[in-house]
Amino acid sequence: MNISGYKYVDAGAAHTHAYLWGPVHLTLNAVLAGSATRRVFDLGCGSGAFARSLSTQGFSVCGVDPSQTGIENANVAYPQLRLEIGSTEEDLAGRFGKFQAITSLEVIEHVYAPRQFAGRIYDLLEPEGVAIISTPYHGYLKNLAIAILGKCDDHSTALWDNGHIKFWSIKTLGQLLKEAGFTDIRFLRVGRIPVLAKSMIAIARKPK
Repeated sequence: MNISGYKYVDAGAAHTHAYLWGPVHLTLNAVLAGSATRRVFDLGCGSGAFARSLSTQGFSVCGVDPSQTGIENANVAYPQLRLEIGSTEEDLAGRFGKFQAITSLEVIEHVYAPRQFAGRIYDLLEPEGVAIISTPYHGYLKNLAIAILGKCDDHSTALWDNGHIKFWSIKTLGQLLKEAGFTDIRFLRVGRIPVLAKSMIAIARKPK
């Protein structure tokens, strides 16, 4: 995953927080209910806003991002959190250990090697740990609507440096997670009515 050129101007939340954070927080609270440690790793943490939101809810969180500006902003704004430069090009489990849950929000669409990415997430999880991965939603009716409205160039963002290079559907992301070894895979669609959802959230468990 080589997106080290991705720029952040501050440590504030992205626009996606309005429809992503609530469902992810609810999911984490459900899957880690009763846990004393509530350890979460945020993969692709950007400038740290989501990691900080988790810490305020009692989660023990750390994370990595390949963006130097993102991590610099995160370290200034949230010095109490362990947020460091890093990516799935390295052995993250060897560096950070294993976690009960992994979050990765709006990252996998930027990744050149998604199988390596999914494998690193699998390695970072404890047995029965849960991965929560969000990405823009693509399905037949949404894609058709984009084409009819003449919005393909805007939506695919071909001129966006370090932008989206993968366009995932429930089928393709589900296949990727199955190949990596995950089970109990389910999806939430958020941001609009399901057929036109802005994003989807994959929730998958690592077996015992």
